[in-house]
Amino acid sequence: MKITLIGPAHPYRGSFATLTKRLAEEFKKEDNIVKIYTFTLQYPNFLFPGETQYTSNKAPENVNITRIINSINPFNWIKVGLRIKKEKPDMVILRYWLPFFSPCLSTISRIARLNKHTKVIAIVDNIIPHEKRFLDDTFTRYFVSGVDGFLAMSNNVINDISKFNTTKPRILTPHPLFDDFGEPLSKEEAQKKLGLNADDINILTFGLIRKYKGVDLLIDALADERLAKYPIKLTIAGEFYDSSAPYYDKVKQLGLSPKVNFIPKFIPDEDVKYYFCSTDLVAQTYRSATQSGVTQIGYHFEKPMLVTKVGGLAEIIPEGKVGYVVEPNVKDISDAILNFCELRPDFTEGIKEEKKKYSWNKKIEAIKKLYKDTL
Repeated sequence: MKITLIGPAHPYRGSFATLTKRLAEEFKKEDNIVKIYTFTLQYPNFLFPGETQYTSNKAPENVNITRIINSINPFNWIKVGLRIKKEKPDMVILRYWLPFFSPCLSTISRIARLNKHTKVIAIVDNIIPHEKRFLDDTFTRYFVSGVDGFLAMSNNVINDISKFNTTKPRILTPHPLFDDFGEPLSKEEAQKKLGLNADDINILTFGLIRKYKGVDLLIDALADERLAKYPIKLTIAGEFYDSSAPYYDKVKQLGLSPKVNFIPKFIPDEDVKYYFCSTDLVAQTYRSATQSGVTQIGYHFEKPMLVTKVGGLAEIIPEGKVGYVVEPNVKDISDAILNFCELRPDFTEGIKEEKKKYSWNKKIEAIKKLYKDTL
């Protein structure tokens, strides 16, 4: 098959770029002809809350990446759409996560489909954004009407798609393992690298920090007096997309400064393994969610996880087998941490068994099935 992937890719950083590259690699294993079209401009700088959109890593050598799409230039969308229409790939797979990208991606896909051959599959992270803005629903309807089928990674997103369309093919397949960050290290080696104490109970929350991710709930939970006697060390590793001041102030006001370590930056791919391999428990105390790549990094490094019962998180973290699933409130979060500190349960075998569900092969087979459903 001829397959064109549209979405973030090198030189852009982050999990979306990683997933685009891995999809290309997996499709190439089956001798498909695969190319990636990514952005010349993804976000205008004034819309991007982080320090940089780009990675300093070298471009991958085994995938064909072309920077061609300008997210805010309608003339560019027409040009790209006409190019894909002429190239006649069997399938275009594009990534959708924000209504901001709807005019760009949907215009490209609509023009490409005019060749009456190309089918457009959307991998949908969020059909309804966590932080809503004016015109979100209008943009999303425009996007939904311009593709042939949908791949979602949680039931929550499948249900949200139905609010905009009930007839087009869709399929549910969980996020595959994020296995692009190297092989696991020993806990001792990783802790030494990060300067962590092996005698502490190390907890990690990882990734971009925004209000809906509930890092403040986790901090409040650590203030529970029942936890005071335990040598807990919380590492908050990730770039702030909200103001950092309330988080630092909360830690100081609660007297938790000795227990909390902020790493307020985007963690480069080559360092991710140190953070996960050094920790005892990965915490995702989200207020709202669809799914998260962090859980799939946790699975790759075989770490127990604490997640809140929101979106698709609970769908892939079986309570008591892989870790804890709690309501998104301070009391339930602190109860789970207390249980972990008191009992130090071993979830290793459950994690190893459960992670088998999230192979890349299953992701590829799901996309191929969805493509057949669109014919």
